[in-house]
Amino acid sequence: MIDVPLSALEVAMVQTGSRALDTLRDTAAFAQGMEHLGYHRIWYAEHHHSPAIGAFPPVVLTAHAAASTSAIRLGPGGVLAPNHAPITVAEQFGTLAALHEDRIDLGIGRGPGTFDEATARALRRGAGPATDAEYRDDIAAILSFLVDEVALGPLPEPWLLASSTAGAALAAELGLPVAVAHHIRPDNTLAALERYRSAFTPSRWCERPRVLLCVETVCAETEEEAARRVGPMDVVKAGLLKGLSQAPFPTPEEAATHPFTAEERQALAAFRAQQAVGTPKSVVHRLAQLVDETGADELMLTTPVYDLHDRIHSYELIRNHAGAPSAP
Repeated sequence: MIDVPLSALEVAMVQTGSRALDTLRDTAAFAQGMEHLGYHRIWYAEHHHSPAIGAFPPVVLTAHAAASTSAIRLGPGGVLAPNHAPITVAEQFGTLAALHEDRIDLGIGRGPGTFDEATARALRRGAGPATDAEYRDDIAAILSFLVDEVALGPLPEPWLLASSTAGAALAAELGLPVAVAHHIRPDNTLAALERYRSAFTPSRWCERPRVLLCVETVCAETEEEAARRVGPMDVVKAGLLKGLSQAPFPTPEEAATHPFTAEERQALAAFRAQQAVGTPKSVVHRLAQLVDETGADELMLTTPVYDLHDRIHSYELIRNHAGAPSAP
């Protein structure tokens, strides 16, 4: 039993044997499937110059999904502030919030969204990584522009993404709800949440600490099938551990023959133990355990598996066994 809302993070993996265009077309079907299953919100990640992940702007995916659905909340998870002019972010998501009242979120993050330094510099017009002060100023400017310049009426719901105590501290200072990237840096989760809750200052955006926890989650009827489905992402992670550029997202059959080293297998097993992979019973138990450990107000599940049907099926199994509150 899970007593918090369930949501989804869409990473838009480009599968071996398909085109980025096919992945893009799948996003509407995925959004409709999540709405039908009663998920609370879908967020879209910002990525650039990766053969494994589509370079689809979150604002465009949000608009496309909003036009394809009627009730589910939508937004970026997140738009990466250093890559964009603050007033542009405010205008884009202020407009979407006006067009789709009470359905638009604005998750904001800091990372470059790419492992390629040349691409990162191109996104930032030659500038280097943002300093802590520059990032804080960007967030403050986005929020200010939303209120004072865009002023179209309904506002998007702002969230700050965090994978460290520094990001959590900034969310606390600005009085924003925080989305914790447990699916990226699980070892930082508890320390980040302690920092966030202890330093939180209420604001017009959020009266009390509010936590969304993002968890890598792959569910199937059997443990063997769950392991098969998670295999392609294991290959991608193994490549990242070696510092290799990503290839297209492999098939489960390709992943099954991948020559993992003993060190890679150990690292992958340690990471997976902190996420939620397995049968409906074991996955729901693990997710409920994470809610108890973190006090999360909401879980966001990211399910990087090869096939759209398998991906939606994973979310369906969890929804059917979790007993989580339905989307309002």
